[in-house]
Amino acid sequence: MRLSEYFENNRGRSVLATADAKGIVDLAIYSKPHVIDEETVAFVMLDHLSHANLKTNPHAAFLFMEDGEKYTGKRLFLTKTREDHDEEVIEKFRRRKSRYPADDEKKKRFLVYFHIDRILPLVGDHE
Repeated sequence: MRLSEYFENNRGRSVLATADAKGIVDLAIYSKPHVIDEETVAFVMLDHLSHANLKTNPHAAFLFMEDGEKYTGKRLFLTKTREDHDEEVIEKFRRRKSRYPADDEKKKRFLVYFHIDRILPLVGDHE
């Protein structure tokens, strides 16, 4: 199954892990990635710690746990390749709008692209 189909057809929860230049790790709840192609995903990010970490360390890991009783899902190991600051482009990728539009306008956003280095299941180390 293609990665885009997988994320379209499965609901669940997900976490993005980043680390700064010293290796101090941060975890953040994120929505499913935007699958650009089978080697590239993108996330709309705010100007928070995860984004700041990527300025000094381009590596990240994304964990997606499918809804349900079993421990199924995917782990994506990622390397940042670029980011887009164009508000019109970013707006096309946003899935949810804030309940507080006035606050929305104040937040700086980035569309951050990642190369997918490796994909593993949620549990185990076999591809």
